[in-house]
Amino acid sequence: MATQTPHEQTFRRIKEVRAQALEHMRLAQQLATERRELMKSLLDDGLSQADIARELGVSRQAIQKMLAV
Repeated sequence: MATQTPHEQTFRRIKEVRAQALEHMRLAQQLATERRELMKSLLDDGLSQADIARELGVSRQAIQKMLAV
């Protein structure tokens, strides 16, 4: 088996890191969708954005941003 040059090793690692970053982005999008759905169910149950914000320890504006995406 041939030994990889330092550049080949670096490119291999860049590709690995990129693949991991893409997977993390995909998971983050899934979790953001779930969070939004859960918040919408709370709103449907009669809670306000202010109620949700208070419980989560964030601003109402942060809730609005989470719901807007």
